[in-house]
Amino acid sequence: MNSRFLNAVLVGLGGLVIPGLGHLILGKWVRSLLFAFPILLLFGLGLSLGGKLHTLAAEQFIEFVFLFADLGIGLLYFLAKFWGFGAGNLENQSFDYGTTYLAVAGLLNLLAALNAYDIAVGRKS
Repeated sequence: MNSRFLNAVLVGLGGLVIPGLGHLILGKWVRSLLFAFPILLLFGLGLSLGGKLHTLAAEQFIEFVFLFADLGIGLLYFLAKFWGFGAGNLENQSFDYGTTYLAVAGLLNLLAALNAYDIAVGRKS
C-alpha cells in the first residue's frame, strides 16, 4: 500500500470520528468549519429537542437505519450516550424533529468524511 492511500484513509477516519477533522488535517480549515458548524448545530439541536440516539436494541429494521445514521456522527454519539443524552422523550412534541436532526447530522458527517477522503486521494481539490 502506498503512503497516499494510507494518508487518505486516516483523513477519512479522522473526519468520521470528529466532524471537520478530515478537512482540518488536509489544511482546509475554512471548509472544515463550513462542514463542522452545521453538523454540530444539528447534533446539538437534535439533543435539545429531545431526539433519540438509537442503539443495537432495535425492534424494527428502520431503527437499524437510524442507528447507522446516528453512528455517523462519530465520537459525539458515544459521548452523548455516556453522559446520558439522546434517550428520547416520546411525549415531547419535538421528539420526531430531534431524532431527524440527529440522523441528518450523522449522514452529513459521513458525506463530509467521504469528501475529505476524496480530496486526500486526489479525486477532488
